Amino acid sequence: MKIVDLRSDTVTKPDAEMREAMARAEVGDDVYGEDPTVRRLEETAAELAGKEAALFVPSGTMGNQVAVLTHTARGSEVIVDSEAHIFYYEVGGPAVLSAVQMRPVSGLHGPDALSLMEKAVRDEDVHFPQTALLCLENTHNRMGGTVMPQDTMRRLYQAARARGVAVHLDGARIANAAVALGCEIRDLTQWCHSVMFCLSKGLGAPVGSVLAGGGAFIDRARKYRKMLGGGMRQAGVLAAAGLVALRSLDRLAEDHAHARLLAKNLAGVSGIAVNPGRVHTNIVVADVSGTGLTAAEYLADMRKKGVLASPFGPALVRFVTHRDVTRADVEHAVKIISAG
Repeated sequence: MKIVDLRSDTVTKPDAEMREAMARAEVGDDVYGEDPTVRRLEETAAELAGKEAALFVPSGTMGNQVAVLTHTARGSEVIVDSEAHIFYYEVGGPAVLSAVQMRPVSGLHGPDALSLMEKAVRDEDVHFPQTALLCLENTHNRMGGTVMPQDTMRRLYQAARARGVAVHLDGARIANAAVALGCEIRDLTQWCHSVMFCLSKGLGAPVGSVLAGGGAFIDRARKYRKMLGGGMRQAGVLAAAGLVALRSLDRLAEDHAHARLLAKNLAGVSGIAVNPGRVHTNIVVADVSGTGLTAAEYLADMRKKGVLASPFGPALVRFVTHRDVTRADVEHAVKIISAG
């Protein structure tokens, strides 16, 4: 039986070019700063993001948590969207690791973003925690891979900076956002003090993410990475795959086209509700309540027929296109889903 895996863009396998690069990677002990391939990856990533320096980390979650640790002090507060990955999917890390309070704001990535953010920043008061950090997410996973426009990011950054609040960008899929907007990554990341982006999602590397920011910020972040167990040794074998991934950013447009094709076809399937206009990048969120099944029941049925996706709520299902899914795979999945 043919299997089409649309659960996530994290399921991709390293291609032949990546495997060859990994096999031939020049390595050293990265904790000593002696791995030349890691250094090249960090320099390349910093240049792409328009930042002074970068830090290779094992995962996006670690990159985000290191950023929160580096930007904040114990007892301070972090403004974040109520559906943000940092708040929703990172196991309460900011509370446990940084001892900070999260202030989730519903709609922070919507049309009222600026006014909502300004209202959330704490005034000086002995009873209040200090607002230390604003965390943004672009693309926004739980909002269906939607893109925050550059102008919105600019206005949020400028307003936060005026209030003495740092801005961290969870840019796990920032390359998808840049491709969707037809701009460079640095055009988006100029509006934040730090940014994390993943190599192991749409870019297809097997492991790793990068945290980028100012030189002094990355120096502090490197120590927190070590504290969290992220100090790696001959990590060049992993960084080599990341360097290959960074050479193929433009191909993300293909994933976006496949997602639009999927959404357009699913919108015509009885019992499934999809808004193709909300599909900005490679994520499609479908409401399957019209089938009379819960998301879990629907996914179990689809799995038996060879289509894999992820639950996104009681009746919501997420489909993610990626480099290992072809147009033919999408068409096959649509045929299976349409047959019910």
